[in-house]
Amino acid sequence: MKLPGFLHLTWWQHPDDPTWFNECSFWTSKQALYDWHMDTYHKHAKAWAANGAIMEDIITNFELVGTRLLRICPTCGQLQDKPYELTQEQAVLHEQCPKCGFHFPVLGEQPSSFAVFKDVPPESVDGAAAPSGATAAQPEPVAAG
Repeated sequence: MKLPGFLHLTWWQHPDDPTWFNECSFWTSKQALYDWHMDTYHKHAKAWAANGAIMEDIITNFELVGTRLLRICPTCGQLQDKPYELTQEQAVLHEQCPKCGFHFPVLGEQPSSFAVFKDVPPESVDGAAAPSGATAAQPEPVAAG
């Protein structure tokens, strides 16, 4: 299968949670990525994955034109597809299923983390300082196990 504009796909298992699998793909342009999402093979693969292989998908666009959260609740099958502010990602990831209240697994920072899990107070996003003592709400990490 030819995938014009495709550069790289990586599947990896999280070192601190062996049940957590992640995927990262890179494309030469946003148009190449859109073309892939319109491909018949991808549509069939997505339909298969939505039946249990994938429970959550976080998409961040190349130019950060926007971020979306795609979730399928493994308990009730509720599909969520909503945009969110990247500065509030941790708060969004900790939201429960709106239909049945399922708590999606969220793995907090670990000694092997190469990412920083921190939301930005909305007041400081525009360049204005947050009120004295204000910090982003940080949910308690969920223990892996």
